[in-house]
Amino acid sequence: MAASSVAGDSGPFTLRDDVIRFPDGAEARYTVLVNPDSAFIVPYFENGDTMLVRQWRHAWDASSWEVPAGTFDGDEDPLDCARRELAEETGLVAERYTSLGIVHGAAFLTGRAHMFLAQSITESDRHPETYEQDMEVLRIPFKEALEASLGGTIVHSGSVTALCRAARALKR
Repeated sequence: MAASSVAGDSGPFTLRDDVIRFPDGAEARYTVLVNPDSAFIVPYFENGDTMLVRQWRHAWDASSWEVPAGTFDGDEDPLDCARRELAEETGLVAERYTSLGIVHGAAFLTGRAHMFLAQSITESDRHPETYEQDMEVLRIPFKEALEASLGGTIVHSGSVTALCRAARALKR
């Protein structure tokens, strides 16, 4: 990297301008958004159901059905984040978590998405954050959620990936 400068900050996000120098001496500017890691959780009930959440996505000007997910609080452990987000958004508590791996989002983002399958579930009270008060929660058969992700009804890329990886882990 030949140079790097911060273009701005907003909450946990930092917009960075980097200048990369290639072996031949040519340079190119890259814009990088430094963002926190996140956890995506696919809850799986014994009867084959899962739970999705629907929330407004301002940047898309649309609401979106997604698996429960959220960003890390500081240097939070991925599994701790998954447990917290699942309980906050859905009121679910899982006894067993299986890692579904880690993925990156868009190539200009630094944050990674840690994906989990949550099983042996009990229900409790939801504790959504202030901006999640209007979030809808829907319990549906896992196969329907998977079909919605493959068919384009679920368009949130992290949710599509998490559902596909969960299906593989569950051999569905």
